[in-house]
Amino acid sequence: MINFKIDHQIGNARCGTLKLKNGIVETPTFMTIGTYGAVKSLSNVEILDSGAQIILCNAFHLMLRPGIDVISKNHGLHKFMNWDKPILTDSGGYQVFSLSKISKIKKDGVEFQSPINGDNIFLTPQRSIETQIILGSDIMMSFDDCTPYPSSRDDTLISMERSLYWSELSKQANDTNIPMFGIVQGGMFMDLRELSLKSLKEYSFDGYAIGGLSVGESPKQRNEIVQYLTPQLPNDKPRYLMGVGKPLDIAYAVNNGVDMFDCVIPTRNARNGHLFTNKGIIRIRNNKYITDTNPIEQFCKCFTCKNYSKSYIRHLDRCNDILAARLMTIHNVYFYQEFMRKIRVAIAERRLGKYIEELENIYLSQGEQNGNY
Repeated sequence: MINFKIDHQIGNARCGTLKLKNGIVETPTFMTIGTYGAVKSLSNVEILDSGAQIILCNAFHLMLRPGIDVISKNHGLHKFMNWDKPILTDSGGYQVFSLSKISKIKKDGVEFQSPINGDNIFLTPQRSIETQIILGSDIMMSFDDCTPYPSSRDDTLISMERSLYWSELSKQANDTNIPMFGIVQGGMFMDLRELSLKSLKEYSFDGYAIGGLSVGESPKQRNEIVQYLTPQLPNDKPRYLMGVGKPLDIAYAVNNGVDMFDCVIPTRNARNGHLFTNKGIIRIRNNKYITDTNPIEQFCKCFTCKNYSKSYIRHLDRCNDILAARLMTIHNVYFYQEFMRKIRVAIAERRLGKYIEELENIYLSQGEQNGNY
């Protein structure tokens, strides 16, 4: 059983606390992604300084490199990466989806060639869960089939039913007390989403995730599915929207009752010079920042903003200096944690609607929500 408590609720939006083996997580929360057991370019001290309470690591990639034997000899993933706070591990379903051109889906799992060394690998729900147990996850994800976009209703139904079967096998494979989340699939079809959720509830997962989004659908489609489906998820369990990470999308999803998020946007966009601020996006490669002696954002308390100017960061970026990526990643990771804190405060103070209006004025006026960042 998972220990999840809702402290404040306004409409469908709620903030609370999630108690896990390795610490307490305040929700709504954003999980910075550390695919291989590290957030690219950042030390654990810098991740902690951002305010992060939980990170996401990927069981699929860690299984391939360095391998479960190596991590086991290091006494689990927490010890291996020197991180003593909670870790959620993805099961590998999305990664199999991304390898669709070289993988073969079968009833009991997926056969593919390792992108690392070409070895033939057969990944089953049981192997995915066994891997996550050895990693020492605080939250495991069931193994699922991520439906491509676009897909016909018939193909989506087949994929959804496969995910349900794999979810059952995942649940049976967990002989520990580590919490496991089930993943709702069903593509763009509301009735299939409902059917998936109804079946998953029978397995009594510790939390429920909405998967199969951010795979090419429009923001309008994505937000409609989240708005329709989230209130139907169990109220007493954490709700996780996978792979969605634009600030306004997060705010909309929180307003519909989502508690947990993850996305590569903060770190990936930082490496491409796209920086998040409370006034919108800064594209540091723009010439107007050549002589800008101000920090990325006034009053931001991250290490980067307290010590460096936009002019200097742009100079480093133009020189392809790795320090530029580090400094920009520090800022974006900090921004996202501060953003989630503001959302939690807005819920507690019953002014989330007003905060969302402020975000709309920022992002919609810039056209950012239409996929420009």
